[in-house]
Amino acid sequence: MKKKIKVTALALASLLLLTACGTSQVTSQSSGAWEQVLLVFADAIKFLSFGGSTAIGIILFTLLVRLLMTPLYNMQLKSSREMQDLQPELRALQRQYPGRDTESRLKLTEATNALYKEHGVNPYASFIPLLIQLPILMALYQALTRVDFLQTGSFLWVNLADKDPYYILPILAAVFTFLSTWLTNKGAREKNAMMTAMTVITPLMILLIGINIASGVAIYWTVSNAYQVAQIMIFNNPFKIIAERQAIEAQEKERQAKMRRAKRKAHKRK
Repeated sequence: MKKKIKVTALALASLLLLTACGTSQVTSQSSGAWEQVLLVFADAIKFLSFGGSTAIGIILFTLLVRLLMTPLYNMQLKSSREMQDLQPELRALQRQYPGRDTESRLKLTEATNALYKEHGVNPYASFIPLLIQLPILMALYQALTRVDFLQTGSFLWVNLADKDPYYILPILAAVFTFLSTWLTNKGAREKNAMMTAMTVITPLMILLIGINIASGVAIYWTVSNAYQVAQIMIFNNPFKIIAERQAIEAQEKERQAKMRRAKRKAHKRK
């Protein structure tokens, strides 16, 4: 969880940095490698802008990216669930190797890695989608603010290159971020204060950044996070997970009860 928070903080910090750099216009004459990436993104959005609506292009581009990344996100959700299931065993290992000296820490690391290998769990798998999405978000943000033909469109009440004057899109982006985080944490076997804090802090950061960025990026965030909520409900529904877990626990309790009854009967026969 601490590693996940660090990666999330890095992503947010990188986005904040983007608002203060790379403001020069990008044209077909631009020669830099990063500028060429921005032009590729801009051309993709333009291609998907049916009826000349850049906003439609952004929405379709976002859905296409998320669709292509669905296997990675499923891997992230599966990895997070597996890591939660291993928490009791990980804590047992921490109690087995409580020392702070180098030898104890090394033994704990080796035992932890062996546990991951035994269960086929990759503790870093949940970071991959974020690390892929970050440069995409960077490129989209820069394309919307530095490529001329993406700065003239409008959608409903907003100009794509300007901030949302009514903060509706940033609020929606924050709400969907909250829902995706809350749903993910709800299905967790164990919860802690850090997880609860991230449920509030992450959408709050999205809101604070969102009210100061281009509406085109806010549209991307809103659609992307709404897609993620739907994806969680389809592939990692926490209510279904909780029901399955309760059913397994009930079966185990019934099995234990039967064993106790059988032992009592056997004892009475003696």
